[in-house]
Order: sequence, then C-alpha cells, then structure tokens
Amino acid sequence: MKKDLSNAPELLVVKNLRKWFPIKKGLFSQTVGHVKAVDDVSFTIRKGETLGLVGESGCGKTTAGRTILRLLDATGGSVMFEGKDVLAMDKKELRKLRKDMQIIFQDPYSSLNPRLTVGQMLTEVLHVHEISEGEAAQKEAGDILETVGLRKQYYNRYPHEFSGGQRQRLGIARALAVKPKFIVCDEPVSALDVSIQSQVINLLQDLQKEFGLTYLFIAHDLSVVEHISDRVAVMYLGKVAEIADYKELYKNPAHPYTQALLSAVPVPDPKNKSKRIILTGDIPSPANVPGGCYFHPRCPKVMEHCKTVPPVLAEVAPLHEVSCLLYPTSVPEGSAVPPASQAA
Repeated sequence: MKKDLSNAPELLVVKNLRKWFPIKKGLFSQTVGHVKAVDDVSFTIRKGETLGLVGESGCGKTTAGRTILRLLDATGGSVMFEGKDVLAMDKKELRKLRKDMQIIFQDPYSSLNPRLTVGQMLTEVLHVHEISEGEAAQKEAGDILETVGLRKQYYNRYPHEFSGGQRQRLGIARALAVKPKFIVCDEPVSALDVSIQSQVINLLQDLQKEFGLTYLFIAHDLSVVEHISDRVAVMYLGKVAEIADYKELYKNPAHPYTQALLSAVPVPDPKNKSKRIILTGDIPSPANVPGGCYFHPRCPKVMEHCKTVPPVLAEVAPLHEVSCLLYPTSVPEGSAVPPASQAA
C-alpha cells in the first residue's frame, strides 16, 4: 500500500536542469562541442515520496542525481530544496545543506575508505557535521549500525571484511548518520545478488517510514522501481520522456520509449506472452544529439515532423506528463505540426 502524498509539501523542485560536459580539442584546448548528459530536466519530489528515475545506461540518471546534490556543477537550470536554490549556494551554505541531502552510491566497496574502520568512518561523519564527538559519537555510531541491520561488534572492522550486501548497509548507515531529509539512491542494489536486493529495498522502505525520508531512486531494473516508487520518471538521452504515478505508468505507458522499456520486463507467467517491442538502431551520442525529438531515430511511431520539432514535457492526463508529439499538449506553441498528427 503506497502513501497518499497529494497534500505533502514539495521538498525538491528541479527546473530545466542542464549538465553539459565540454569537448576540448587542439593545442589551446578550445571547446568544440558538448556532451549533453542532462538536458532540460524538470520534476518535483514531495516530502516523504520516492521518485524512481529509470532509463538505459548512459541516459544521464546518475549525472542528474549528482548535479542535484552539487557533486557536479550544473550548466543551467535551478534546484530548489525547501525553497532554497541549491545551485546558488556558497561553500558555507552548501556545507550545512549536506546534512539534509545525502547519497548512497552504486558500488558499496569503492565508496568506502579502505583505511578506516566502520567506527572511524561513522564517527568522522558525526564529527565533521558537528553532531557529536567522543564517546557520544561512538555510541551513536553503534546505534546507526543496529538501525541498518548490522551488529555493534562490527565497529572495529574494515570494509573488506564485509560482504557486498553488508557494505551497502554501511553506505546506507553513513548517509543516515547525519539525519538527512533527502537521499539520492544511485542504483543501490544493482551490484547485489537478487536475494540481497530485496533485503536492502525493504531496509530502505523501513527507514523511510521511521525517519520520514524522501528518495530519488535511480535504477535500471523496472521491477525494483515499481516496488519501491510512488512515481516514476523515464529518461532518454538526458531528457525526461515521461513521468507519472507508478500504477499509471506501468498500466498505461504513453511514450513509445516507455512502452518499449516495459515490454522488455520479464513476466513470471508462461501463459502471459506479452508482445515485445524491439527498438532498431543504436542510442545516439549525447555529444551529437539528433534534431527534433531525441528518440525519433529509434521510434516505431516516428512522424516526419518528429525530426525537426522538439516536443515539450506536458500533461496528457492528471499527474501524467509526456514529451511526445503524438499528444497535442506536447507540441510547442507556434510549431507547424499537422493537426492530423495531434492524436495518439
């Protein structure tokens, strides 16, 4: 049973977020182009909500998450957290913000310092953010370990002494130590066995209930995203193609790319033979994006004007936004699009 968040306040508002990486060539390293990793992304996340962010590898999911947290500097757009512009903050303000916004990394081993014990890692976090010191910090670190399902006796162990699932719990413990309000979960279960994945997902849900956390859950496993998310945003080549309530998106996908993605999800029923949508061609390079709709070179429903007219993300049903010229609301104002094509 998912949460009713219709009256919850907006915690995070992302508008027209862009992160372009310059391509430099020549003796004087002149900029000759850009890799458009994140290109005009907008969405909101309400307090206590889990927004799933899905898409193929290289679509910009992780870059979007890190840019929101200012781990990467944005090229443009705005990120408002509790009414404050994250992208406009100076170092002092950003340091305070780190307590409220945390991240769980994909690789639980490389994200942990191999030279620090679990206790040193957690007490350092508590000390840096001036939460507690000395014996109080040690006690709090032990309590955090128990909260994520680990024993206090693990306090003096090093990361290499743990299994992959336990290391991911340590990553969660480190993020949880500063009592954040918002956590970016960057594919937190993709490196784990299936049986361990379910344990970590259940842990994240339990922690959300206990501490009132808000998640941006980045993943490529659509089954996992459906289980944990309240709403789901689908990214393609740096843009949001579709965003809707998880039930609505999985039941009535509107964008041709979302339809193709969902058709590839395995169904554990041999009698239910769903029709697979096979996309032709390769994903275009974000350094050389196609004109018009970015998806048009692979779209099974492509129309001639899709090659020149870029669609806008707009509502096609209540709380269901799509960026596709098949829908009249996605056609930019003033664009010469034949009326006959404006019907899905």
